Amino acid sequence: MPRPALLAHDLVRTLGTRRVLDGVSLTAAPGHRVGLIGENGVGKSTLLRLLAGVDEPDAGQVTRPYDLGFLRQEMPFAGDATIARVLDDALREARADLAELDRLSRLLADTPEDRPAHAELLETYGQRLEQAQEREAWDADRRAAIVLDGLGLGGIPHDRTLGSLSGGQRGRLALAALLVRRPAALLLDEPTNHLDDEAAAFVEGRLRELPGVVVVASHDRAFLDAVCTELIDLDPAVDGPVRFGGNYSAYQAEKRAERERWERRYAEEQEELEALRRSAGVTAHRVAPDRGRRDNEKMGYGHRAGRVQQQISRRVRNATRRLEELERTQVGEPPRPLRLHVGAVAVEAEETAEGFEDPLVALRGAWVPGRLSIDRLDISSGDRLLVTGGNGAGKSTLLSLLAGRLHAEGEVHRRPGLSVGLLAQDTTFERPDRTARDTYTYVLGAERAEAVPLGSLGLLHVADLGKPVGQLSVGQRRRLALALLVARPPHLLLLDEPTNHLSPRLCDELEDALGAGPGTIVVASHDRWLRGRWNGRRLHLHSGRAHSGESGKAQLRGRPLCR
Repeated sequence: MPRPALLAHDLVRTLGTRRVLDGVSLTAAPGHRVGLIGENGVGKSTLLRLLAGVDEPDAGQVTRPYDLGFLRQEMPFAGDATIARVLDDALREARADLAELDRLSRLLADTPEDRPAHAELLETYGQRLEQAQEREAWDADRRAAIVLDGLGLGGIPHDRTLGSLSGGQRGRLALAALLVRRPAALLLDEPTNHLDDEAAAFVEGRLRELPGVVVVASHDRAFLDAVCTELIDLDPAVDGPVRFGGNYSAYQAEKRAERERWERRYAEEQEELEALRRSAGVTAHRVAPDRGRRDNEKMGYGHRAGRVQQQISRRVRNATRRLEELERTQVGEPPRPLRLHVGAVAVEAEETAEGFEDPLVALRGAWVPGRLSIDRLDISSGDRLLVTGGNGAGKSTLLSLLAGRLHAEGEVHRRPGLSVGLLAQDTTFERPDRTARDTYTYVLGAERAEAVPLGSLGLLHVADLGKPVGQLSVGQRRRLALALLVARPPHLLLLDEPTNHLSPRLCDELEDALGAGPGTIVVASHDRWLRGRWNGRRLHLHSGRAHSGESGKAQLRGRPLCR
């Protein structure tokens, strides 16, 4: 029995006054794992809801398999439901298959083979057997235990209620239930939220094994690379959403090649335009029709002069015609990728009496009771330091300490005149009534804001530049804060989870900018893609204590925290 595909045709969905989806089509065949990518607000979650049948499109249609699973933000169970009930629901179809096979087996045994009913029972049994094999029904209970362990839920008693679990545990339980069910089509919205590295890798492996359809919306580039067989970019484009074959690495390679082609074509067209403008505007005036005749050409002068003028006129006309055509059809200039602009005066390295460079910030026995303990850490000019660790490990505390926003026991030395900028996870602005564009100009000053326009950074949509800051989403406010730091980087730039709320494309651009940008940069991040490609020093925090990474060179010794 062939597995059904998931089909969507010309979907249109308007929310309020904004058309979120405009004629989106999608075909997902069994065995294909489709990733939905793009900026926040382009319609990834909306599309998933339409595919799942949770919402109805304003126009268009969806053909979906009867057996479909959708990872929602909230579980469809009351708070007093137990883990055991959730698992029973996930195992219901597999157990029903086994029960029905057992019933059909008994009927077959009691029905003589020469009876017509026997052939009908045998066909029904074969269909149900095939369905049970596809669902791996015999292995369902063992699979449930493996999945719970893989998602870090194996040690939680099954009589615990959902209301007693944390939000992250409830999210992982919802994902576990879908992986146990193995539906014919699986729709996932940001499935790696609340997952650590091991759990994320476990989920990736499980999804690759599924024989059915998988459609997933995600900002997790490592997940997209490990799971997807194709990607659909929902960012606005002339011809609608663009489909890319392959995983995220293949998408990156295609986008780089696409940009190189764009830049090359733009450069060639600009060069041709300049040449045509010279031909059309200058050549016609370079040869005058009444130049003086030389004695040896008096006989044929008039004939040759007329022929020369005709040739010149023809070239001018051709150049003018081509110029008009090219000016009408030329490609636009490629948008500038995100870059850290040199806006602060570089801090010159100072030599101490011992001949060593004086660090920008030095911590000695720095201790924030109950939160952080670092024996020694030096941040030197030009450093690139990545701070890693789980939730609550002390990453944000360390960045606040380096920024001078947090008091610590022990010694904290900062280079005189040092400018520090911190992108915190919670972003607030003093004047929520001021527009994003006016806030940008106010903070940077008119001269700097004009030199590096906010719209040129690609962090905020043009339509959002005139909105009051208070009306922007959390992600948009964070992008504005990042824009202020990108436009005029401080000597020491501190970034706390900088890839949160950014599209994969912007994350790539930001990482490129961090590698080549000026100044000193410290990044705290759980982003697996960023961590896997980091070339600088590393500092890992666990329960507030520091451990150097593979490429770390600082002395990083911790002591137990106060409890």
